[in-house]
Parts: sequence; C-alpha cells; structure tokens
Amino acid sequence: MEAHFPKKRGPKYLDLLRIKQPLPAIVSILHRISGVLLFFPGIPLMLYTLQTALHSPESLTHLQSNLEYPFAKLLLLLAIWFYLHHLCAGIRHLALDLHLGLPLPQARLSSKIVLFAGIILTALTGVWLW
Repeated sequence: MEAHFPKKRGPKYLDLLRIKQPLPAIVSILHRISGVLLFFPGIPLMLYTLQTALHSPESLTHLQSNLEYPFAKLLLLLAIWFYLHHLCAGIRHLALDLHLGLPLPQARLSSKIVLFAGIILTALTGVWLW
C-alpha cells in the first residue's frame, strides 16, 4: 500500500513592500526601528558629545558652534523624533500589555495618537530649537 502525501511546495517569498500594513503594525515597526537607532548610533554619539562638552570650555564652544548649522539641527531634530516616538509608542505598548486598548478601533486610535503626539512634540521642540 502506497501512502499519498501532498506534494511539498517550496517556500513562499512575500514581497513585504507590496503588503499594505495596518497603522498599528507601522507604529510598532517604527517603535522597533527607533529603538535600534537610539541604541546603536545614538548612545555612542551621545557619549562622544558628552565627553567633548566636558573636555574643556573650548570644546564646548566648538560643539555649540557646530550645532548652529541647519543640517546639524535637522539631525538633532530627527534624533529627538526617534526618542519621542519611541517614548510614546513604548507607553502605548505598556498599555497594551495591561490589556488596555486591545480592540481594533482602540488600537487604531492609539496608533494615530502616537504618530501625531510624536510629530507635534518634535515640531514644538523644533520651534524651541530653531
């Protein structure tokens, strides 16, 4: 007697750029990306900046003069957005861990709030920075 097994198919490769992700998934992915960017280039850069600022009054003055360039301010603003988005999304994830906002409409609303809060807080910081 011969066993009939279904023919094994090869692996499926999904084109992740063509799949439309829901907003909560996008916010979650951005949370992870912002966390990685804050950790790997962010921490060494912040430590280097702190070391430079504390080295001497001249190095602090040099650092302050470098932060006057618009490109440097944009990079700083981008880093601030990484931080603020990561903070807001982290609070959202903590609420989800406490089973708050799990239904889909609430999850979508909290995702919108996280995106807008990160953008608005960054814009307010940018106004203060410029």
